[in-house]
Amino acid sequence: MDAVCDGVQRHKIKLVILAEDTSEKSKKNIRYVCTNNQTSVIELSTIEEISHIIGKKNKAIIGVTDKNFSDGILKKCNRG
Repeated sequence: MDAVCDGVQRHKIKLVILAEDTSEKSKKNIRYVCTNNQTSVIELSTIEEISHIIGKKNKAIIGVTDKNFSDGILKKCNRG
């Protein structure tokens, strides 16, 4: 969480992905930082699924730094 918040504040992270089962306190904190820095936030999947996808254990919050990749994710999510 700290690394993602720092990246958002430095304007290096273009999109934050939150697991749906992230704690409400963490969701509130990350949304606050993202709102203040005009960074998009989406909720997807579970901590277990996100961790499996990225190959790391127990990851609830992911920061995407590539603008084109984040735009592609947002387009896919908005299409439903």
